Amino acid sequence: MSLVLARQCSIIVLMPLQTALPPARRPSWPRPPRALIAARLGEPPAGARVTVAGLVLVRQRPGTAKGVIFITLEDETGVANVVVWANVYERFRRAVIAGRLLRVTGKLQRDAGVVHIVAELIEDLSPLLDRLLDPGFRHDGTRAGDQP
Repeated sequence: MSLVLARQCSIIVLMPLQTALPPARRPSWPRPPRALIAARLGEPPAGARVTVAGLVLVRQRPGTAKGVIFITLEDETGVANVVVWANVYERFRRAVIAGRLLRVTGKLQRDAGVVHIVAELIEDLSPLLDRLLDPGFRHDGTRAGDQP
């Protein structure tokens, strides 16, 4: 499997190389494992499988939510709301508890104008943040909002 560097968020993410589709068959939004920026969450239809990535702003586990955890991720274009059911939490417990930078893949859900991603896969990308401290790191000026 080939790996390529992608800058769908402003965060560099390693991902499997996908074969190119002809322009007429290309989806209008990035498909997993590429990350969709928060500003474009309104584009895919409800039920679409999407991937989002961002810094963890908030983790909530209300006592009345029957074990459901709500995570808010932020990229530079906005926020993404993630719903983590108890069975998914058990599989990705460490990432949910300790992750500072997460990539989440799941089904897009719309309810009363609010968009959520119901998590199926949660990846902790926090080690990428440590690369920002590398003396050789240079930002190239690319931002998520600049992406097509």
